[in-house]
Amino acid sequence: MKNKKPSDNSRREFLKNSSLAAAGFFIVPRHVLGRGFTAPSDKLFVAGIGAGGKGSSDLEHFYKSGKAEIVCLCDVDDRQAADTRKAYPKAKYYKDFREMLSKESKTFDAVSVSTPDHTHAVAAMAAMQLNKHVYVQKPLTHDIYEARMLTQAAHRYKVVTQMGNQGASGDGVRQLVEWYKAGVVGNIHTIYCFTDRPVWPQGLQRPASASPIPQGLDFDLWLGTAPQKDYFEGMLPFNWRGWWDYGTGALGDMACHIMAPAFAVLELGYPISAECSVATRYFENWHKIYSPESAPIASHITLTFKGKHGHPDVELHWMDGGIQPTRPAELGPNEELGDGGNGVIFEGTKGKMMCSTYGINPQLLPTSRTKEVHVAQTLARVPGGDDGHYAAWVEAAIAGYGSEKAKNLSSNFDIAGPLTESVLMGNLAIRSNDIQHKKGDDIEYPGRHIKLVWDGPNMKITNFDEANQFVKRTYRDGWSLGV
Repeated sequence: MKNKKPSDNSRREFLKNSSLAAAGFFIVPRHVLGRGFTAPSDKLFVAGIGAGGKGSSDLEHFYKSGKAEIVCLCDVDDRQAADTRKAYPKAKYYKDFREMLSKESKTFDAVSVSTPDHTHAVAAMAAMQLNKHVYVQKPLTHDIYEARMLTQAAHRYKVVTQMGNQGASGDGVRQLVEWYKAGVVGNIHTIYCFTDRPVWPQGLQRPASASPIPQGLDFDLWLGTAPQKDYFEGMLPFNWRGWWDYGTGALGDMACHIMAPAFAVLELGYPISAECSVATRYFENWHKIYSPESAPIASHITLTFKGKHGHPDVELHWMDGGIQPTRPAELGPNEELGDGGNGVIFEGTKGKMMCSTYGINPQLLPTSRTKEVHVAQTLARVPGGDDGHYAAWVEAAIAGYGSEKAKNLSSNFDIAGPLTESVLMGNLAIRSNDIQHKKGDDIEYPGRHIKLVWDGPNMKITNFDEANQFVKRTYRDGWSLGV
């Protein structure tokens, strides 16, 4: 049965005929009514896959909405889950999300997925196939194929979805959209997105020897879809981000925040091409070391998007590792570029605009124009700041698939899916540079500057077939996306 909200008439009929209603008791958990029915209490019962770190803060945001109860927790690492288990002592705890979904599916309506990137898709898909609404941390998935499958599954299973890039619900993004639609900066043709990430090790070789697995960690479960490799000290709980088997590097960590305003302003779809320059080597004892297993220490990626409605093509530049674009001439010499380490610059035919991470602090350039230019507010704001991004999903899940609240979510998978695919297209370009090439009897290591031509609808590189291996991963035996 699909997870749908009953009509007002059916709800009133339930209350009228129920012996509970006759006795004056109206707070009924959803699992008492059965899956697919909305409790009169209008509460969303949430299970958390990933209970430590960001997962813990996600669950707290849901609970703060006043309309969510945390009923199940799952984490492969007892150490990371300890504080969250204390915060929700009545929540049942599991290590394997598959066991939790199998045994507890009648007790919750929705699932929050906040795990390392390589587990996002399998956990979210398993929940969606049970008709559970899902909130998934950014990046939505580890690779492009997974993002496309989750986007399609949201409609197939009729569930309410949201990705965890909270800035998408901020006022700043909406202000940028309003300026653009009012014609203040003309047709935007170039966008620069930049970050000071990574703040974790990248560009390294994997340690040659294994480390003891910490007590409380089920490392085999943590590996999930990833290849069977040894644990090494320092991988967890944070530095997995720099390894391709598990994370998506600086691009995956920050681009869903920093590129989101560009997608909102220009309603970008799939890119038509991608190219990159990367710093993939480091020095050890004065020898260059190449590290194809790890994301680069810095990169500059260029994505090109086809212009719409007669507008010019859009060139989007992504820079990480501290690389930044040239300061716009309209920005004062002592004025901050973005927020210093991160930001976005939009260049249009009539002017420029800028914002910081998450789309906050939107400004026209020169910055004096910000207070001088006034346009009508045409977009409704999401109340509550960062909390609002979470609360909006809770309320939309209560309202149900197809509701106006669900359709208006700032990062439902119809929005988050294509955004994530474009982000991961940058990583596909980076990893295409990692492909070794034979030159006579020698291996020619990366350093080539390849421009990849992308057929977005068919998820295929058309001019360099070797790159297509990165569109879809091969999962470890025993794991499947189930599509």
